[in-house]
Amino acid sequence: MTATEIITPEGIGTMATSAPTADRSPARAGRTEWIGLAVLALACLVYAMDLTVLHLAVPMISSDLHPTSAQLLWIIDIYGFMVAGLLITMGTLGDRIGRRRILLAGAAIFALVSVVAAFAPTSEILIGCRALLGIAGATVAPSTLSLIFNMFRDARQRSVAVGVWVGAYSAGGAVGPIFGGVLLENFWWGSVFLLAVPVMVLLLILGPKVLPEFRDPEAGRLDPVSAALCVATMIAVVFGMKQIAQDGVGVGSALALAGGALLGALFVRRQLRHPDPMLDLRLFRLGRFRIALVVNMIGIFVAFGYFLFIAQYFQLVLGMTPLQTGLVMAPSGLGFIIGSQVTPRLVRVVRPAYLISGGLALAGVGLLTMTQLAATGGYGLALAASVICSLGLAPVFGITTEIIVGSAPPEQAGAASGVSETGAELGGALGISILGSISIAIYRGDLSATLPAELSDEATGSVRDTLGAAVQVAAELPGHIGDSVLGAAREAFLHGVHITAGIAGIASLLIAVVALRQLRDVPVSEGEVAENEAAENERH
Repeated sequence: MTATEIITPEGIGTMATSAPTADRSPARAGRTEWIGLAVLALACLVYAMDLTVLHLAVPMISSDLHPTSAQLLWIIDIYGFMVAGLLITMGTLGDRIGRRRILLAGAAIFALVSVVAAFAPTSEILIGCRALLGIAGATVAPSTLSLIFNMFRDARQRSVAVGVWVGAYSAGGAVGPIFGGVLLENFWWGSVFLLAVPVMVLLLILGPKVLPEFRDPEAGRLDPVSAALCVATMIAVVFGMKQIAQDGVGVGSALALAGGALLGALFVRRQLRHPDPMLDLRLFRLGRFRIALVVNMIGIFVAFGYFLFIAQYFQLVLGMTPLQTGLVMAPSGLGFIIGSQVTPRLVRVVRPAYLISGGLALAGVGLLTMTQLAATGGYGLALAASVICSLGLAPVFGITTEIIVGSAPPEQAGAASGVSETGAELGGALGISILGSISIAIYRGDLSATLPAELSDEATGSVRDTLGAAVQVAAELPGHIGDSVLGAAREAFLHGVHITAGIAGIASLLIAVVALRQLRDVPVSEGEVAENEAAENERH
């Protein structure tokens, strides 16, 4: 038996972290915990919104700050790099110094830097702000998730709480483009950064009152060398994958991935030899933990099969405005919210393996439906496909997250949450690199044979770069040539969408079979869950 230190308004104490026995059920959460969950959900919602709204502001940022192409890429990507690199470190740091403390510190930094970013006078300052926002944002996911697992000890309540947590991210992704579109149609580009400020201020006010503090009193000091290796590994790997998506396999991407692999190996070696490792690698010996992590990561990969392209399809193929695109994509976010709220009820009577497998199969159907999208009249089909994917993937993310973090001892919940979110970031990076590079290769290959011969070399290069560039070039060309260029670019883009959606759909169906076979021993009843977790932890 171990103990986790708890700090509440009433004082400091320790909480036993051994599994509940048959004659002692876990304490049920009360009003304070549910209010705390609402506060955490708001923080997650804003975090998710910040990942989506910036893309809508890119044209206005370009015209105001005049960044170079390289600077514009860093403005967009540096946030994700810093989040991916720091998730495990922040989760582990929360286990040591306190999960509430690190969450509130991150919220304070996030609010302050958001104000600075909103009024950034140069591209360089905006890039620096985005990097700091990524550092602060990396505290949100692992801290909120690990706090939820400590606040909600009852299995049924915990399932509901995790569903709310997943739903908050989904809601943020859904309303982000809508709020961003409204702000950008009425204010300057910096207004999208100010969306986060009132919510983070609310978190700073209510957090100390409704969120208890949790930390492991037996944890040692954070190893700075391990933290540096972890951050460098993730940044190198994610950077290499994004470079592949942008430019294909090259020397730079290969060196980044090789460097990331070497740094990762050094990180693992140090964890195995260090007396107080930053990440307890014995977690990966737990079959349930390992399989759920892989399924979650591939689920994110599959999600990028439509996340990557659906917004471009609505805007650049069907000609919708950013606000219209946000509105038509809202049902997909609503599907995630509904699915994440229904899952806790279903998991009481249906084995998790069946729900995960069924959800992945449903998502596969939605992705395969996307292979039928056309250049005209495809709005209804695209909307239906995205909603089907959302409804299918919602239970996958909620249940696998609960299995991953629930498999770890409570005093390591922060580290396990960091691993879970890092796996999701890697899944997203894999989706961008693999599916994105395939789509780009098909797009450019098709255009090499279909563009009008009278098009200049400069215009040809721009059209072959991205569909967005093709739309701009076509608008500047004479009528019939512009129409030919636009038609060829849209057809090439759709060909890439069809292939990548088909690949993602098949991957979803295959991993559905794996999940059904490998997770079938995960039980329905919370008592059996606790007993199985305790037995597996004792064996390892």
